[in-house]
Formats: sequence, C-alpha cells, structure tokens
Amino acid sequence: MQDASASANRRTFLKQAAGLSAFYIVPRHVLGRGFTAPSDQVAVGFIGLGKQATGLRGRFLQNEARVVAACDVYQPKVAAFAEAVNKHYADKGSVGTYAGCERYDDYRTLLNNKGIDAVVIATPDHWHSPIAIAAAKAGKDIYCEKPLSLTVQEGRDMVNATRQYKRVFQTGNMQRSSKEFRQAVELVRNGYIGQIKTINVNVGGPPRAFDLVAEPVPAGLNWDAWLGPNTIERPYNNVLDPDLTAKFWGQWRDIRDFGGGGMTDWGAHMFDIAQWGLDMDNSGPTSLTPGADGKGLVYRYANGVEMHHTPVEGKQFCQFIGTEGEVKVARGELITTPATLKDKVIGANEKHVYFSENHYKDFLDAIKSRKPPICDVEVGHRTASVCTIGNIAYLLGRPLRWNPKTELFEGDAEANKLLSRPMRTKWTA
Repeated sequence: MQDASASANRRTFLKQAAGLSAFYIVPRHVLGRGFTAPSDQVAVGFIGLGKQATGLRGRFLQNEARVVAACDVYQPKVAAFAEAVNKHYADKGSVGTYAGCERYDDYRTLLNNKGIDAVVIATPDHWHSPIAIAAAKAGKDIYCEKPLSLTVQEGRDMVNATRQYKRVFQTGNMQRSSKEFRQAVELVRNGYIGQIKTINVNVGGPPRAFDLVAEPVPAGLNWDAWLGPNTIERPYNNVLDPDLTAKFWGQWRDIRDFGGGGMTDWGAHMFDIAQWGLDMDNSGPTSLTPGADGKGLVYRYANGVEMHHTPVEGKQFCQFIGTEGEVKVARGELITTPATLKDKVIGANEKHVYFSENHYKDFLDAIKSRKPPICDVEVGHRTASVCTIGNIAYLLGRPLRWNPKTELFEGDAEANKLLSRPMRTKWTA
C-alpha cells in the first residue's frame, strides 16, 4: 500500500506532465507500487490492423507492453487503433508518461523509428515475409501471426534473417501456451498411449483461385500497397479487406494469392500440435498422398507415422492414435483413452516440453532474456511448411516425396516451382 506522500507525489507529477507530449522515463518511486516504468517496458509497433490485431492489442497491453505505433494501408483502421490505444493509457492515468500512438501508412517508415523495440505483424499472409525480414534488418524483435509465411522459401528466408540479425521471433501459434495442448503432447512423448501409429488432423481444406468481382476502392485504402509484393494485379473486393463496420473476418485467407485456406489458417494450429507431439520441430513428413477424389490427404513420416487430413464437421482437433490408447485435443477439450490419462500428472523426471501459460508475456520475457520463445521462427516455419506442401499436393493432385532436410520435393520440378513466388520489389526493397 502506498503512503500518503508517495501518492501525493505521483498525482503532482502526472498533473504537471499532463500537457507535455514528450515520452518520459519515469522514476519508479514517482509511479509507486503496481506501476511499471516505461523504461522497463517493451515498446511495440503494430503492422496490420484488422480483427486479429484488435485482439492482440488487448493481449499486449494487458502484459505491460508499451504500444507506441500503428501501421496499416487502410487509414480509418489506423485512426481507430491508435485512438483505442490512447484511450487505454488515458484510462490508466498515464497522461504525461505517454506521447500517444504514432500513426503510419508504410511499414518501412515505422521500422525507421529507433524508439520501437519490437513489432507485431498481423497482416494477410502474403505480406509476412517482406515485413518480418525488414524488421529483422532494422533490429526489431518480431511477433508474427500464423501461418508464418505464404511459401516455404519465404519461411526459410525469415528464419535466416532472424538468425543473421540475432532477433527474438515468436510465431502466433498460441495453442502451445495452452495447458490442454501441453498435456496432450507430454502424454504422447512419454509413451502413455504406446507407439504412435496415426494422427488425425481436422481442419479446413486448401484455398481457391481468385474469383471475386471488382468493387470501388473505399476512401483511405491504398489498394496497391495492400496487394504489396504480389505480382498479379487483383481488383478490390470488400471481403478481402472489410471496413470497420463489417461483422466478418477478411476472407483473403481463402484465396490462393493471399492465403492458404483452412489448411494454413487452422492447420497452422493443429498440424503444429502434431509436429510438437512427434518432436518434429526441426523436420517434417517425407511423403504426401492426396485422396483419389481430391478429398483427404495422407502425410507419412520417416518413422512410419501416418498423419491424415480428412475434414469433418465440428471442432478443429488433433488426434494421436497409439498402440495402447488415444489422445484427442481441441481448444478447451482433452479426450483420452484410457479416460484417466486426461488428468495424469507428468512426473518431474519424465519428458516435459517448454512451459508457457501466456504466449504474449513469453515473447516479451524472451526479448529481455534474449532466449528463444516457445514458438520460435524455426518452429513456425516447419509447421507452415507442413500446411503449404499439403496445399501443393492438393493442387497437383498426385503423390509427392518431400525432403525435410533440403526442403525440396524429390524429382518433381513442377512442385518445386510452387515453393516460392515472384515478388514486386517496389514493396519489398
């Protein structure tokens, strides 16, 4: 509890600072107990301000990140985001210690801001790699939404840039910070259901070709910048980048030019748990076989495990089937056979995976410690690769052999061409 003099000092300081616009490094003794000094906070800039960024904004603010900048190619979104951030700090009584959320329409200008420690990238997938690589070069640590990249090559480029510039990189596969998924993985890794034979992953299917009609570009949206690195010109349609009044999520995810459909959207979550359970964070499957009717896909790993993608109605899930039982996990749900495994306490001397209960705090802590977070860029890349090569198998409609070491298809030049894409340097240089 603060004494009367400390409380009075704090009120006096905030009152005197209220009319100033500079960013102050405030002494802890002035702020009092329960207040985190700005010098102890990570300064974060957001790039891409759709619905996902709105949720992330709340998460980072709750964990004492200092949100200082916002960038989007759609200016009404920038204004709304910045106003929400400013209101948060005003409601907290941070007037005088906070200069306001700076507004940008070009991510490159934001990255030039030396006062920003880290960026949160929540753009459509086709923009992830250029922004993340530029952020690494600019000396920023990075939180990037899943799936990590649009192509396998872009994901590897992101890993390389992260390592070259010694950045901390958290992928937004936040299920790894949820207790039901950690329990499922530790049951599998400790052999409680015997030898794993089959994994069933229930997520949506691949994306479709562009099929939208042209609509007028709304005021305040730079459509050329939204298309960004894409070399193929596409007309604006509201479902791709809906305005602030829309009740639905942007459907760019379903279009091959911009996303990977359900395979990468939810697949980046559920295939990620399969990879984690198999201890394959630095590897992947070795072959893929699509169903004869174009529905369903079977991945095979070198250890003999088969992973089936057979979409069914209901919750997205990952199900491990072993010689002595089963583990099926979805958000907020863990079903085991035998049923008693659900509450099994994993012993101190057994195998444990990285422990995190807060994906966002884990990233902020990693920035301070300079240690890898729970979902490092390599992890995000390997998971996204599983999703993306699955989409390639669906598109080509034939079996493929995959080499997880070289990250190339074996003996298939046509498939290998789909591991990368040409990009416009106008938005990536």
